[in-house]
Amino acid sequence: MANTITPELVTLDADLGADKSAVIRALAARVVAEGRATDADALHADAWAREQKDETGLPGGIAIPHAKSAAVTQPSLAFARLKPGVDFGAPDGPADLVFLIAAPADAAEAHLAVLSKLARSLMQDDFTAGLRAAETNDDVVAIVRNAIGEGDAAAPASASAAAVPAAAAVPAASAATAAPPAATAVADGLSVDGRPARIVAVTACATGIAHTFMAADALTAAGKKNGIDLVVEPQGSSGYQAIDRSVIDNADAVIFATDVDVREQQRFAGKPVIRSGVKRGIEQPDQMIREAVAAANNPNAARVSGTASQGGATDAAPLSMGARIQRILLTGVSYMIPFVAGGGLLIAIGFALGGYEVGNEAGTVIVDNALWDLPAGGLGQYLGSVAFIIGVTSMGFLVSALAGYIAFAIADRPGIAPGFVAGAVAVLMNAGFIGGIVGGLIAGVVAWWLGRLAAPRWLRGLMPVVIIPLIGSIIASGLLILFLGRPIATLMEGLNTWLTDLAGTSGIIIVGVILGLMMCFDLGGPVNKVAYAFAVAGLSAGTAENPTPYLIMAAVMTAGMVPPLAMALASTVLARKLFTPVERENGVAAWLLGAAFISEGAIPFAAADPLRVIPSSMVGGAVTGALSMAFAVQSLAPHGGIFVLFAINPIWGFLLALVAGVLVSGFLVVAAKRYIAPKELAAAEDIPAVAVPV
Repeated sequence: MANTITPELVTLDADLGADKSAVIRALAARVVAEGRATDADALHADAWAREQKDETGLPGGIAIPHAKSAAVTQPSLAFARLKPGVDFGAPDGPADLVFLIAAPADAAEAHLAVLSKLARSLMQDDFTAGLRAAETNDDVVAIVRNAIGEGDAAAPASASAAAVPAAAAVPAASAATAAPPAATAVADGLSVDGRPARIVAVTACATGIAHTFMAADALTAAGKKNGIDLVVEPQGSSGYQAIDRSVIDNADAVIFATDVDVREQQRFAGKPVIRSGVKRGIEQPDQMIREAVAAANNPNAARVSGTASQGGATDAAPLSMGARIQRILLTGVSYMIPFVAGGGLLIAIGFALGGYEVGNEAGTVIVDNALWDLPAGGLGQYLGSVAFIIGVTSMGFLVSALAGYIAFAIADRPGIAPGFVAGAVAVLMNAGFIGGIVGGLIAGVVAWWLGRLAAPRWLRGLMPVVIIPLIGSIIASGLLILFLGRPIATLMEGLNTWLTDLAGTSGIIIVGVILGLMMCFDLGGPVNKVAYAFAVAGLSAGTAENPTPYLIMAAVMTAGMVPPLAMALASTVLARKLFTPVERENGVAAWLLGAAFISEGAIPFAAADPLRVIPSSMVGGAVTGALSMAFAVQSLAPHGGIFVLFAINPIWGFLLALVAGVLVSGFLVVAAKRYIAPKELAAAEDIPAVAVPV
């Protein structure tokens, strides 16, 4: 790969604006102008979201705004030497050397490795000195290409640039960086048992491109300077090479300088640990090393929990409690989404192929019939039944997967089994996804606590496969059965009775409002299911003379489509920059899920930001429910959304009520995210669609 940077991407001694947003926007525009990205606003938004999460200014007048963006078509480095400098949040003042690192969202490992080499080069004084002395754009390109190993870079044209020594060219980033044995004496206070301390470290940032490797090099250099044995494992987007098992076993302590979860952290179980965000590893490596040595000499220091054979959760995290809970919930939601998306669309396909009554006999059809022995409804009914049953089965795992992987996010693998069991019990108790969340949290905490116990050596092997699943399942599921099931059952029965009584009066529009609120309150949970069950149960009593059950079914289905469609509208059309990249991806899927009446398509948004998303959805649902009743919309189908328009009348009323509610909810959630505590909306780029940190 070549030409990550070209002379056209270099700006020297220019004023690109008074603040960092203006500088990032100018560099993004330069990348687009060179045909390396398609949308300057989108690239700016992605880089700005990363900047909002953690400022990219570094000591020494350096800034490295960066992002992986769908707008980028070719990995690129845009460089500016600013006059005057601009504040990027570094502790020592404004930055005059700014690199915008732009990587495609699906960048190959080789591309990411090249970009990471630049980050490592910025830790070299000779490299930055050469950039400040360069006289032409070609000089800058030659220095940078030499550093990142791109082909045969031409020699710098000017003497000042040519003077940059070869040391500025940092070799390809290895996955593990070790400090060679120090020739100097060990610094005071950095000994363990009378010998130089042995430290292992892991560095990782949200994008895995820049800070990951800069922190690794800073810690390595500090370890060498202080005369200790320090080995670093950078966990970047281009992959990582695990530290040798024997090195970890012999280490006195571990440093986690990370903004995301450490991969395979169970390898370090039992080691004294110091934690921070990745940026502290760049700015304060000496202090972190001293803290790690102090922890190694302190028998009461925090340690990575669990055992090396079982894994375990961490004792602490650099995140706030709220952010940690959000990450846990998003992990569960991320693993759950494939069940929702696949299952929901299969159900809709089943209705489209087999008609709106396909679900009534689908189980019988797939057991008693085959392609060579079709049912009375022919091939359409058979294939529709197959799609419907597969979809229903997939959706049946929804709550169990949510609970299981919430527990996994807390306690690692030992939490999965009790979490899945708790999720299944939540379904049995009609607790919905809220019960799944509660059960997953309980199971995860119990499994995490059990993993911290000092079990006898003979019992340790049984802990992750027998003891933790057994006790965790008993406690989490037992609490759900004993304390959650009965209140929910009582609530469901009371709401059903109340709605039935109200629907037979002139308050039918009020019923529409209430049903709309219920459908959008917990998105497939117990309250949502009460409204849906109430509507479906009444369908059999509907007739031409008594259309009330059909009116209720239409209001329920239309209102249930509002949350996913509104979130899709907000995240992909109205205000993309207010949503994380993962949310924007979920927004694309939510268009289809909402159209098919799969309310769960909005769960990723509600789980990440419930105080804004749920009220906004409820208002839109209430509007849609009221309008559906006002327009006397009837639905003879219990499910399917737009795929069962043939069973809805009048279609214009259905569509008008739906569009009105979607617009109301969409604009409300955008306004809430923009004006209600917007600083809390830092992009969670470290939680990808399947919750595997990169």
